[in-house]
Amino acid sequence: MGSDSRLGKFDGIRRGEDGQLVGAPPSTASIRDAIRRDIIALKLKPGTRVSENELAARFGTSRTPVREALLGLVDQGLIAVLPQRGTYITYISLKGVQRARFLRLALEVAIFRSAAEQGLSRALMGAAEDVIDEQVAAEADPERFTRADDAFHRLFADGIGMGDLWTVLEQEKAQFDRIRFLSLPNVTPIDTLIGQHRAMLEAVRTRDPVAAEEAVKIHLSEVLKVTFELAERHPDLIIDDLDAPQSP
Repeated sequence: MGSDSRLGKFDGIRRGEDGQLVGAPPSTASIRDAIRRDIIALKLKPGTRVSENELAARFGTSRTPVREALLGLVDQGLIAVLPQRGTYITYISLKGVQRARFLRLALEVAIFRSAAEQGLSRALMGAAEDVIDEQVAAEADPERFTRADDAFHRLFADGIGMGDLWTVLEQEKAQFDRIRFLSLPNVTPIDTLIGQHRAMLEAVRTRDPVAAEEAVKIHLSEVLKVTFELAERHPDLIIDDLDAPQSP
C-alpha cells in the first residue's frame, strides 16, 4: 500500500499554459470534493496511501486545508487515518453499501412520491429530459454518466423544495457510489439505468405516486443485483463486512 504520486490536477482550478495555478487557492470544500470524485471514480483506489504533501502541491495550497478536507472524507467513510501508519483510502464496505442503499431508498421514495403528488414545473421536467439526453451521450464514459445520474436525482429533490435532503444523502452514499461506478458499464448496462430514469420521469409526469415509488425501488435495486458478483471479482477493492459486529 504505497503512496500514489499520480494524483492528477484538480479540474476546478484555473491553470496557465505552464500548468501553474492562476488566482486564489482552492477552498477546503473544493479540495474535499475533488478528492471525493477521484475516490468514487477509483482514480484513487482502496488501500492507496495518501500524502498530504503531494495533495498540497497538487492544489497549490498548504497542508492545513488538505488535512481538513481529508477529515471531512473520514466522516464519509472514504478515508482512514491509522495512528503511526498514515492516511489511506478505505476499501469499499458492503455494510456501507447496504446502509447507503437503505437510506437512499427511504429518502428517494419520499421525494419521487411527493414530486408525483405535487407535480413539477414544465421547466424542471424539461431539465430532467435534458439530463437523460446527457446520460445517453455519456454512455461510454462512466464518470460523465455518473455526474448526469446524480444531477437527475437531485433535480427532483430541488423540485419539491428539498434540495437539502440530497445534500445530506450525498454525504451518506459514498460507498454506494463507488460500487455503482465499478458496475458501469460492463456489469450494469447503462441502457437499463436510462430506461429506469425514463420510467421515474414518466410517473412524475403522469402524477402517479404509486408508479413513481415502484420505479424508484426497481432503480435502486439494480446495484444490489451485482454487488456480490463485484465483491468476488474485486477482493482487492471490496470487503465483505456484512457479518462484522456492530460498533459499541
